[in-house]
Amino acid sequence: MDWKSRRISALLEAALLEDKAASDITTALTIDPALRATGTILAKQPCVVAGIGCISAFLALYGKMKPSGRFEVVSHPEIFDGVHVKKGQAIAVIRANAASILSTERVILNLMQRMSGIATLTNEYVRAVATTKSKTKILDTRKTIPGLRALDKYAVGCGGGLNHRLDLQDGILIKNNHISLGGGLPTVLAHALEGRKPGQIVQVEVRTPIELEQAIAGKADSILLDNMTPKEVAKSLKLIRAGLPQATVEASGNMNLKTVATYAKTGVDFISVGALTHSAVAVDLSMRITAATF
Repeated sequence: MDWKSRRISALLEAALLEDKAASDITTALTIDPALRATGTILAKQPCVVAGIGCISAFLALYGKMKPSGRFEVVSHPEIFDGVHVKKGQAIAVIRANAASILSTERVILNLMQRMSGIATLTNEYVRAVATTKSKTKILDTRKTIPGLRALDKYAVGCGGGLNHRLDLQDGILIKNNHISLGGGLPTVLAHALEGRKPGQIVQVEVRTPIELEQAIAGKADSILLDNMTPKEVAKSLKLIRAGLPQATVEASGNMNLKTVATYAKTGVDFISVGALTHSAVAVDLSMRITAATF
């Protein structure tokens, strides 16, 4: 993750502006502006960490809004995005002007808690599939918080998952509404295959045996089996492997931790899980701040 990129910097700056971090009235009235402090971010539950880079990025942006001197963010070499941490373990230590730590504390924790929650949930799905010893990979979806997609998808990667399309230009995925509005599956699939750019993969979502037959006959590059039972997925997969062996196969629709392993056992290449980003629970992190003399 490039935390200094224009896109990510804009997101972080918007968070600081929303919280009016540079106009923190409580801190201004109660804390000596020259006081230095140490802030230690702690995991209050076992989790997979994501978003450590946002700490320095937030502090640097805050410093541009309100000059506050030097800062340093340090962590143990074994602590980085994607690592499992235990309850009570220190994730990072901030050494900076006390006011800057107090004024950015909430936005830092908010973002890291969400990203780590996504990474932790993703890792649970990855581990559930790993128990089957299949080659199935866990994918995310576009069901992300508007404006935070890049961060949400990065967090999925920290948890061991893979990213599906980043946006609508990133890949061709023919869904049920395209099929119903575009004249049927054979027609829209033919148009997509003909009009795609070199190297673009055309994936089509199928929900019925007829649509599956049409997708195979139309030579789709990838087939998404939507809202099928594991038994239906296994049966469909056999037909695809026989009639279109080069196509990749993805299963999706209401996946959860209780069922994902069963779907993986069918042998599909991918399982997409919207819950990774739309239903992840933020992990519990805290920041312990103490005065310093450095």
